[in-house]
Amino acid sequence: MIVALIIICEVGFWVLLAAGLSFRYLLRMPCTGMALLLCEPLLEVVLLVATAVDLKNGADPSWKHGLAAVYIGYTVGHGHRTVKWLDGHAAHRLGGAPPPVGPPRYGMARARHEGKVWLGTVTAAATASVLLLVAMWYVDDPSRTDSLRSWMYVAWRAAGVHGLIALTYAIWPKKAPAGTSALPARDPEHVPDRLVGRTGKDEQQVR
Repeated sequence: MIVALIIICEVGFWVLLAAGLSFRYLLRMPCTGMALLLCEPLLEVVLLVATAVDLKNGADPSWKHGLAAVYIGYTVGHGHRTVKWLDGHAAHRLGGAPPPVGPPRYGMARARHEGKVWLGTVTAAATASVLLLVAMWYVDDPSRTDSLRSWMYVAWRAAGVHGLIALTYAIWPKKAPAGTSALPARDPEHVPDRLVGRTGKDEQQVR
């Protein structure tokens, strides 16, 4: 049940995202589109409640409950950035907004960007750990919660590996080729804050 619900939540995330962007930019109904995008966190709430109910009904804690916690953590840590990126892409492709500015490619500016992305992974690991600790406290039986504890190690191991990768950008900053600007280029891989959450009126002003 939990695995099926994770799949449903993942599919639902992309369905709501596509619907929200379509209403915002294709149908010119920004308020409806924003309402659909704001429904995204409800999917994680449903998954969290279902996991708690499953444990309350006597289910043995297993990898399924650990995976649910990690999935929720990932959504908390990186979900907003994903929605933001896609919203800027849709604003450019469908709403006529200027091409989004891409992330810095070289030097310490790139290192700072990678550090911010890594903080999202740390947030994901911390969120998953809190949920797993609450589940372990709720079950109150150390002999049955080893699988949950192992998922905490998985989450922090991933954060550690990501941190090492991000650190390499600061230790060995990539230099811009001769004659190439180190400034970020316009690129749909990054969404400037000023484009996120614009109403239809704002978009007309941009155009």
